[in-house]
Amino acid sequence: MTDSTTQLRSIKEKNIGIATLLAFAMIPMSGFATDIYIPSLPGMTAALGISSSQAQLTLSLFLISYGISQLFVGGLLDSYGRYKISLISMLIFCCSCIIIGSTHNIYVIYAMRVIHGITIASMVVAKRAFFVDLFSGEKLKHYLSLFTIIWSTGPIVAPFIGGYLEVNFGWESNFYFLGGIAAVLFVLEIIFSGETLLHATPFHLGKIVKIYSDMLKTGSFVLGIIMLGLGYSMVMTYNMSGPFIIEHHYSLSPVVTGYCSLLLGFAWMVGGFIGKGTINKPFARKMNINVAFQFVYGIALLTLLHFWSPLVLILIFAFLIHVGAGFTYNNYFTYCLSKFPKNAGIAGGLTGGLCYVIVSVLSYVLTYALPAKDGVNLSYSYLILIVFSIVVMLRVNVLNRKQLAL
Repeated sequence: MTDSTTQLRSIKEKNIGIATLLAFAMIPMSGFATDIYIPSLPGMTAALGISSSQAQLTLSLFLISYGISQLFVGGLLDSYGRYKISLISMLIFCCSCIIIGSTHNIYVIYAMRVIHGITIASMVVAKRAFFVDLFSGEKLKHYLSLFTIIWSTGPIVAPFIGGYLEVNFGWESNFYFLGGIAAVLFVLEIIFSGETLLHATPFHLGKIVKIYSDMLKTGSFVLGIIMLGLGYSMVMTYNMSGPFIIEHHYSLSPVVTGYCSLLLGFAWMVGGFIGKGTINKPFARKMNINVAFQFVYGIALLTLLHFWSPLVLILIFAFLIHVGAGFTYNNYFTYCLSKFPKNAGIAGGLTGGLCYVIVSVLSYVLTYALPAKDGVNLSYSYLILIVFSIVVMLRVNVLNRKQLAL
């Protein structure tokens, strides 16, 4: 291990501007890796001769490996540097994309999707650390405030591109496209970027585990992570069900699937903007109102679908529910990170990691128990997640009132 007194930083001052743009380009990669082939899920099912749940499992495996990896990769990046780990991850990711595109073995695809989760986690977490390494004060706050907005471009743009790729070149083209992006970023990183960590810190697993343990004993923090998972599960459940509903039930093109996903990705971003705009409003009140509105939307969708079931009806209420989900995520991510300001990095990794694990389990279980055959099953999935959100919110309110009373 590099001695902690040795300076590691090697990035050139003249290249920081371009390297910063490359770091921002890496942030949406997790969204691209999940959402670009959403319109291709029915096509993959047919081409590979697998069930819809087997195709959906490729999303779940990515999410769970991406989530678990975030729990550990931060310590490795602090000890061994950001640059080399990020470069190696890009190269492995690129190769695994080519393997997926060239195989028709679902078990090989499963393995490669697990590798995708690990490598994307390493790339994204390394680039988050890039900003903390190089910037401070108001400039750092400005850059960090852009993270959620820039990340949102992945779920918005990716399925739109994926729909056209599926129609014109087949499902494999989505992964070749992802590999191509990684290859371009890999070359540009070699030319313009470099190590940003100034000093390495010893990797002490015991200390990190102790910090994790203390955080997991904090009830409001754990409940906040559960709320994050429930909010994002609403989006991911649609992502896993929507393509089959649109392309099988309504017999529409994957391009339409891409447009619908673009619309609902925009809904998530709107929810985030509303959350940012109401940041100074009383927390409990605004979150209770948000969940109440989501419940009303879910009941209204389920009721109307028994009398009238055009796609536009599903999209209208899904849009409103996803706005609420984005609002929940924006507020609770800040809520969770503010719990441990002295260990914000570890808190961020634990929050993001556990959230994705929860999302992977919930979304897969729901789509397996309520198959993607029509909007009615989707509305039941929404309502289950919303009811759980109400229960968790009530518990959060109780804990917050107890803390205020102390």
